[in-house]
Amino acid sequence: MPAPQAIALLKDYLEQRRLAGETHVKVTPEALAKLPQVVRRPLALPELPPEAPPPPPPPAVVAPEPVRRILSVSGATKEEKLAALRAMAEKSPTARGLGTLRDEMVFAVGNPDARLMLIGEAPGAEEERQREPFVGPAGQKLTQILKAMGLERDAVYISNICKFRPAMEDQGSKNRAPTPEEMNACLPYVLTEIDIIRPEVIVALGGTAATGLGFEGSVTRLRGSFREMDGAPVMITFHPSYLLREERMGTGTTAKRQVWEDMLQVMEKLGLPISEKQRGYFRQG
Repeated sequence: MPAPQAIALLKDYLEQRRLAGETHVKVTPEALAKLPQVVRRPLALPELPPEAPPPPPPPAVVAPEPVRRILSVSGATKEEKLAALRAMAEKSPTARGLGTLRDEMVFAVGNPDARLMLIGEAPGAEEERQREPFVGPAGQKLTQILKAMGLERDAVYISNICKFRPAMEDQGSKNRAPTPEEMNACLPYVLTEIDIIRPEVIVALGGTAATGLGFEGSVTRLRGSFREMDGAPVMITFHPSYLLREERMGTGTTAKRQVWEDMLQVMEKLGLPISEKQRGYFRQG
């Protein structure tokens, strides 16, 4: 066989082996001695284009650290200090400077000497209209829970982790959860409220309130036992609006039982009387 033809066949054979994933072939010394000098050199393999470098990972989204600052307020009594704090929150340059919150400030409601403080998410449409937290459907559900505990609404102190209703396009009655920046802008006012009132127990209503206070994780994981914040016991439980959604879906009994289990622990912590009827609410079986 002429040498050029033999070389061409050899190249085809080697190319087939390369495409099959092989990088070496065995050649006997006798066969190698018969090959022309030109094929003793390694066959040049076609150069592959260099691999494109992987795209850089997207920058990590890091929530800003909570601004855990207690404000200095004037006043000789709790009422005077809360009034001064309300005026400060009304003009809050940090919150208003964000440009993402609506104008009406909704501060808090309740007894300055309350043993129990409840903290929700942010005001909604009805809360904004009345400038009082928890007066809409979720507020009515919260009032029912308090009554089941043997407490009147004006005996406790109710606040929100965000003092302004978060804004949306074409808002109407629609609401959204506050962002970490919006919560942090209002957090010093909430922490100062806690410092003034000194409640024996704090209840965080919903995941947003829990996150704003510095507790990470789902309500399902966090609920059921007390946490601690600056020496105060904190019970995290579902927001009343969650109970309303579960009721509409026909699965409200489980959620109501879980919230009531949390509230029984709050009652025990406060030393409130608990009847057998109360203990039996939403009991399975």
